[in-house]
Amino acid sequence: MRSNRAKVRAVSVAATLPMLAGALALGIPAAHAADHPLRDLLAGTRPAWATAKADKGATSDGARVSARVYLAGKDAAGLAAYAKAVSDPDSASYGTYLTAKQAQAHFGATKAQVAAVKSWLTAAGLKVTGVTRHYVSVSGDVAAAEKAFGTQLHNYAKGSKTYRAPASAASVPQGLADAVLTVTGLDNAPHMATHDDQLPPPDTVFRNAGPFSSYYGSKTASTLPSAYGKKIPYAVKGYTGKQLRAAYGAGKRTGKGVRVAITDAYASPTIAYDAGTYAKRNGDAAWKTGQLHQSLPATYTNTEDCGASGWYGEETLDVEAVHAVAPAADVTYVGAASCTDGDLLDALGKIVDHHLADIVSNSWGEVEAAQTPDLAAAYDQVFQLGAVEGIGFYFSSGDDGDEVAGSGTKQVDSPANSAWVTAVGGTSLAVGKKDSYLWETGWGTDKAVLSADGKSWTDFPGAFTSGAGGGTSRTVAEPDYQRGVVPDALAEADSANGNRVVPDIAAIADPNTGFLVGQTQSSPDGKKQAYSEYRIGGTSLAAPAIAAIQALAQEARGKAIGFANPAIYAKYGSKVYHDVTDNPTGKGLAVARVDFVNGYDATGGLATSVRSLGKDSSLSAVKGYDDVTGVGTPASGYVESYRRR
Repeated sequence: MRSNRAKVRAVSVAATLPMLAGALALGIPAAHAADHPLRDLLAGTRPAWATAKADKGATSDGARVSARVYLAGKDAAGLAAYAKAVSDPDSASYGTYLTAKQAQAHFGATKAQVAAVKSWLTAAGLKVTGVTRHYVSVSGDVAAAEKAFGTQLHNYAKGSKTYRAPASAASVPQGLADAVLTVTGLDNAPHMATHDDQLPPPDTVFRNAGPFSSYYGSKTASTLPSAYGKKIPYAVKGYTGKQLRAAYGAGKRTGKGVRVAITDAYASPTIAYDAGTYAKRNGDAAWKTGQLHQSLPATYTNTEDCGASGWYGEETLDVEAVHAVAPAADVTYVGAASCTDGDLLDALGKIVDHHLADIVSNSWGEVEAAQTPDLAAAYDQVFQLGAVEGIGFYFSSGDDGDEVAGSGTKQVDSPANSAWVTAVGGTSLAVGKKDSYLWETGWGTDKAVLSADGKSWTDFPGAFTSGAGGGTSRTVAEPDYQRGVVPDALAEADSANGNRVVPDIAAIADPNTGFLVGQTQSSPDGKKQAYSEYRIGGTSLAAPAIAAIQALAQEARGKAIGFANPAIYAKYGSKVYHDVTDNPTGKGLAVARVDFVNGYDATGGLATSVRSLGKDSSLSAVKGYDDVTGVGTPASGYVESYRRR
């Protein structure tokens, strides 16, 4: 059986915690290779799909390779241990954060380590193309890469396509084992994140058809068939900041003095106008001069493969949602050059290296099976560096439930699966008259369409369309903060030792009880652009909503919260959370929704459907912790529970 939650010994900053007994280094350690006496293996650098059965033979020696050698720094174990201690409310080191400069001095790579890594790579025939605090990037031919990393590169079938990958784990010279964390880029299968939401393409205008409810239940679909034995309400037009602040107990907090960062790919060219217009039209505080910033790369790549324009709406949602809930918080948007893991890692690294914010909202990810261990190690290192600086990362848990419908495999999403981030699940939210909180269910939607004669719902309750991501990781061990809270049946679903379960906390996500967002979009013929508003959802809404709530909590605390999971789980079972279940009223719940068939006007006709609430694939929101909503959603008292007394 798994042990109870472990306590962390208090150690001073000067000691940097290398002496901690049982300190957890959640990166990928080098392992001595008996068959390579002068080299050390980098575990996890051969992807699982590179099997002997899929092997198509050696890659041509002259083919080009671009790779990144991530630097372990001078004390990887100490970094993980210190990140753990400063984040744990039970530790005397809780909240004893380092500056970015101090973190680099304590845990970053030394000049000697960087020089040694560069010398090794160039001696093998590779060209160094860049050096950052986190990695050394190189390019060259396959022959040079094979020499440098001590492995053969072969071509492998992966689905209907063929990609390059190492035939065995990469390795480094023995003297460099402590300097190198991992290497990425030896396999060239796509590693591209997607934004986790139900966004329409912003290049063509999108509008919701009515009728609408202004708050949950305000307008009943009296002329439509019943569902679950009763007449149902029309979907809300879209909640605003005032309603969300009331539902989640914002009180008088505004996020004053708190810095929030948002990462996505690319950048909306109209974000300043859209955010300002939205705030003015929907009762939010006006943006102050200098309150919204953008930190963007010099150039963008992979714009076609990543669907660059689709990310504009993602940025718009995230920025407007944060400001709606935490109107005084300083917001910095950090755009990645593309949706690839390498570029997204660069965006996260920029936040940590320059401490651009204390709270970071991230509404993107990919299925766990698509993330290789080498990339997981690189992400975890950035998250740990953030933790020692007092920076917390919040990731949406995904929008496809258990992922079976989309991938054929029950799995969670990454980087939400990391033990060093706060994974945010999703709910369907009912806000009533006078902004009263009524209830929430786990977000999961079954959809059935109106029959031709208008007298029934075809095949009610219909097919699963979307729902909050969650479940048990197959690759990440159970962190201490989940022990004693997460039920054994979930933690031990794949291993008796226990694995990480997602999510940690939740907020509004269901697009049928969603948030109103405003964005400049093009007319159907592409000739004009104009601002318009529409309802939106997905855990891409839940993540910035929770990030904004954490900004309010940090204002209450008067100091950075940092990596919040230990504190979030320490409050489990108290009245500061709404304990969300799928059936809060004792009866089935649903809303009626009318949509334009063409997405923008009635010329193409209307489509009427019933959307069930609380029907998330195989996942269920139950009393206590669950893998749809985690510990629950913030209730009145949550924000003030962080106040230091």
